[in-house]
Amino acid sequence: MYRSLSIGLALVATSYSLVAQNGWEASPAFALPTRELSISRPAQPRMPFSVAGEAGAIFGQGDGSFEAWAFPVKIASHFRITAELEGYPIPIELSEYASVIEVNPERTTIIYSHAAFTVKQHMFSGRGPGATGPVVFFEIAALRPLTLTFRFTADMLRMWPAPNFGLPNAEWVKTGDSGYYILHTDNDAFSGAIGIPGALPGVLAPYQERPRTYALELKLPFNPKTQSGKFFPLLMAAGTTAPSVSKQLLDLSKNWAVQFSQTADYYFHFFDGRMVAETPDAKFNLAMQWAELAIDQAQVRFRGKAGVETGLIAGYYSSADSARPGFGWFFGRDTLFSLYAVNSYGDFALSRRALEFLLRRQRADGKIMHEFSQAADLVDWSATPYFYASADSTPLLVMTMWDYVWASGDLDFLRAHWPEVKKAWAFTRAHDSDGDGIYENTEGTGWVESWPSGMPHQEVYLAALDRQSCTAMSKLAAEMHDPAIASAARAQAETIRAKMAAEYYDKDRKFYAFSRNRDGSLDQTATVFPTLAWWDGSLELPRAETMFERWASAEFSTDWGIRDVSRQEAIYDPMSYHQGSVWPLYTGWTAMAEYRAGRPFAGYAHLMQNADLTFSQDLGAVTELLSGEFFQPFGRSSSHQLWSSAMVLTPAIRGLFGLGVDALHHTIRVHPQLPPTWESAALHNVKVGGASFDVSFRRENNKLTVEASSSDAQLLCLTGGADCVPASARTHRIELNLPAFEVAVPHSLPVAGSPTMFAKILSQSESEFIVEGQAGTAADIDIRFRRPPIQISGAILQGGKVLVGFPKGSGYQRVTVRFQW
Repeated sequence: MYRSLSIGLALVATSYSLVAQNGWEASPAFALPTRELSISRPAQPRMPFSVAGEAGAIFGQGDGSFEAWAFPVKIASHFRITAELEGYPIPIELSEYASVIEVNPERTTIIYSHAAFTVKQHMFSGRGPGATGPVVFFEIAALRPLTLTFRFTADMLRMWPAPNFGLPNAEWVKTGDSGYYILHTDNDAFSGAIGIPGALPGVLAPYQERPRTYALELKLPFNPKTQSGKFFPLLMAAGTTAPSVSKQLLDLSKNWAVQFSQTADYYFHFFDGRMVAETPDAKFNLAMQWAELAIDQAQVRFRGKAGVETGLIAGYYSSADSARPGFGWFFGRDTLFSLYAVNSYGDFALSRRALEFLLRRQRADGKIMHEFSQAADLVDWSATPYFYASADSTPLLVMTMWDYVWASGDLDFLRAHWPEVKKAWAFTRAHDSDGDGIYENTEGTGWVESWPSGMPHQEVYLAALDRQSCTAMSKLAAEMHDPAIASAARAQAETIRAKMAAEYYDKDRKFYAFSRNRDGSLDQTATVFPTLAWWDGSLELPRAETMFERWASAEFSTDWGIRDVSRQEAIYDPMSYHQGSVWPLYTGWTAMAEYRAGRPFAGYAHLMQNADLTFSQDLGAVTELLSGEFFQPFGRSSSHQLWSSAMVLTPAIRGLFGLGVDALHHTIRVHPQLPPTWESAALHNVKVGGASFDVSFRRENNKLTVEASSSDAQLLCLTGGADCVPASARTHRIELNLPAFEVAVPHSLPVAGSPTMFAKILSQSESEFIVEGQAGTAADIDIRFRRPPIQISGAILQGGKVLVGFPKGSGYQRVTVRFQW
């Protein structure tokens, strides 16, 4: 007969008061919630997972090993478990028996399955008031008594680049029949503690022994007849003195179950007011929700000299033996690109917190920060090269401020921060060393941080941001009743637009250059970076048709996303950071540009690549970058990357669904470009300032009906583009024309390690589309007609699909499919 036991591991943040040692006892077991948002798969030893929250995180691998952080301190790492079963004289390493990983919003579970027992390793990171960090607790069912040995490295490392105080020494402190370790560093004011009620110490080398570092051990006997129905928490704390961390352990042993309940409740209500997509594609719906969750889990509380703040970190990954967990710092441009997604799904409170975190660190001359360590207040951060390293955060701040105001209608926030916004825009105007009117890379990196021919003078990426920043500034100034700045910014935007079209375009290659040199010559490398010209919809570059076709083709487009550099360029290197790798960020930029340019067939393919990556590596999150040649993330890719998840949401909401929310004028503009297989779809909790709507899309009589409804009458203008006068009603309805035909290649990711093989739609018009595929293969493509054609060439119509055969030869071959009505 099986009986069960649960034990828990918890980390807590710093506390400084004293307490007597008591209350060291087990907690009653509780039921764990079930979720519709659960994702699971067989455990894979090298696949990472992240369990992140505001006060700490756990980063691990599919074999169950992990490291634990109470920000900004890594307390322990290389955590593993060995079981010794009564009457079964062999040690059993649980990492070899990891069978399943299951990810829920409030917890992640690794299941170890042996013929004689099952162990479930539940992990969560506390959310809400009083949350102190991540927690891990183990649930055990066994046939007979066993002993679990928890083996780990005690680290006590403050996040890089803060100074540290050597490997900690462990002192066993007896408490009743059990006890815990005090972790002493070479600084008496920096200590830790770890223990399990009921556990005994493992290796404790006496001072007479030869110096050697041993992993710490906690040995917990388990008898299924007498110890079932309770949780035995493994507690960890980081603080100042030994008495202070002792108090934390005792306090946490009494309230960690309450913290779990609070965290579960937070996620139970998470989507009460946030956007939810309802479409025929259940996997896409799930990816949308997990993208919002992944962004939310990138929030970190920072306790600095100015008090407690909350900012967004760039990404997470195991730190191994280092003191930095992936991109676990606060990043300016990563935050700002991601806030377009946050504004889209309506979490305006998060947008305000993130913007204010950056504005508090604005340099006196107006420049916006690039990187800020979670341990920045422990060093002279202003003396490091990281704080203001990039040039792009500053124009992005102006752009994102407008996007927030446009979506939220929050003019009070703009008024409160108008001086900082003006300083940021003035900074970009003051840094134009060649006098061409365009902000340039002399003030830091634009996009690339290295380039084979040397660092660029003025990237097309930065020029595109500068143009959109000027447009945003003109609109912000108009709302602030500052006509002088509004006029100047509007004129500057037009100057930049004209110069980009004239000076960056290569007529021979029909492509916009990567960068412009100081002498006016161009670096004509074909890259993805001109896509930024379509980011916010205020700028479009002319003569871009060939460029879009190349982005959609296998020259740039893999089966898992977009390379930043053409595969035909001499500098192409699919394993480099900036010259050929695939970033979901680039894929999102490209999908957004394709939707805005009226190329939804390619936009859909790229959007769905990002959505499908949600289920590929770190379940529920999207990785940082992948090989440009084979479907595999880089070994150092941050597996939970903030802006990668954001690039599921922004092109979906603003591109596929075509939503443009103007809260200042109570308006929702819609330009939906849905895939042909969707009869209907809906977005729930669409925020227009303080109002909330459900927006539905339904095909009826060769039209697309769009409705925006609310629980009570709301002032709204729902339009397909033209201006209209807002009216008060519970339901607002319009009809839109559908295109003559719609197509989409069914989406999926390839098998790990695969090269690019899938068919790709390159371009479209009213009567044809061009598709490419591997020579000698065929592709089934979903299609829908507004009315049936009388003739089709280049493909065979089979029900709701067209079958396209590609000519023999080598590599990718192109076919034009034409329709006649």
